[in-house]
Amino acid sequence: MQVFFAIWFGQLMSLIGSSLTGFALGVWVYQRTGSVTQLALISVSTVLPKILISPFAGAFVDRWNRRQAMLFGDTGAGLVTLAIAILFFVGKLEIWQIYLGTAVSSICSSFQWPAYLAATTQLVPKQHLSRASGLIHLSESIAQLTSPILAGVLVTTIQIQGVFLLDFITFLFALITLLFIKFPEHRTKADNQEKSSLLREILQGWTYIKTRPGLLGLTLLVAATNSLGGIVEVLATPLILSFASPAALGTVLSIGGSGMLVGTLLMSTWGGSQHLMRNVFCFLLLSGLSILSVGLKADTSLVALSAFLFFLSLPITNTSIDVIFQKKVVPDIQGRVFALMGMITESCIPVSYLLAGPLADRVFEPLLAPNGALAGNIGQLIGIGKGRGIALMFIIIGALTMAIAIIAYQYPRLRLVEKELPDAIADPATKNHHESFSE
Repeated sequence: MQVFFAIWFGQLMSLIGSSLTGFALGVWVYQRTGSVTQLALISVSTVLPKILISPFAGAFVDRWNRRQAMLFGDTGAGLVTLAIAILFFVGKLEIWQIYLGTAVSSICSSFQWPAYLAATTQLVPKQHLSRASGLIHLSESIAQLTSPILAGVLVTTIQIQGVFLLDFITFLFALITLLFIKFPEHRTKADNQEKSSLLREILQGWTYIKTRPGLLGLTLLVAATNSLGGIVEVLATPLILSFASPAALGTVLSIGGSGMLVGTLLMSTWGGSQHLMRNVFCFLLLSGLSILSVGLKADTSLVALSAFLFFLSLPITNTSIDVIFQKKVVPDIQGRVFALMGMITESCIPVSYLLAGPLADRVFEPLLAPNGALAGNIGQLIGIGKGRGIALMFIIIGALTMAIAIIAYQYPRLRLVEKELPDAIADPATKNHHESFSE
């Protein structure tokens, strides 16, 4: 855990730096163009390349040393930041270059993330995987909470070029951490054999998931809930602003972020229930209930409580899922499996982003307008007017999330995946103490 903690701290610094730059670039793009669409395209250029490249990145991660893959990802992202900073300093930075740089960073992340998860399996004893995964999600929570505040202060004090420099320093810190910490050497069964084609290795990762119904069911469960969560992510801001001020929106988001922080701290210290699937089902139900309750009444206190509980449940659910895969997937192909799982579970999110607006504007908002088709019945319960159509969407999405969790629980291969599927990893503490380590 001490070795893992050192790596985790380096990655935390890098993540905070990247989040600062992302926030600063978003402000710069919006101030320069005044276009929400231009701003949204940054998110698209972040998500799509990672989805497309992940299967290939996972195969390379399994071929390479885990540290090499992490070094590749961090170095690539650091060089992108340096290139954008140079273009900014010489006054040549254009919007399309930001999209390109974001896409390249996304590709680098598709190598770094599965390597990070696979390296964790090598470094951390099985009984501490929940805590280690909790720490990984804790770093995301810290970045989410601190980066907007820090970036807002830094942009006005040291300006955007100072943010670029600070981000590059955090990348160097992460690289130095990786270079000076020893990793257990990663050996694959094919080390002394001719390597198969890249496509065949990718298919091996898919076959591993497909032939284990519990893991396939878990992947599809995450994909289904992610697709609903993408709609919630897009519509939360307009829903809250329909009855509350921007300041109240900021307060609600901060309370939600504190819920995520509490959830990650719980997992990184307590580790959660030993029955990981119980965590998944219970906290998915809590997530659905939280989403549903947001739509019941235009009340800031209710929304704040729901946001806290929703974000509290996220890291507990995600950490439990990560640990199940870390325990049940053979280390030789973890890179491929983690990358494929990420591709499958995230591929539906851009579709949700695209559907959310039209569904709200053209379908649900008119239904609960003062003279809408549902104003005389459902409108009497949850209200009518601006934002109440989105509120109805939240109620439906929350109910669907709970229904998905209940239906998934009925599938025994998924419910019993921890018992039926044997652990595929050995505890590092029980390995031969003469195992060689890479320099």
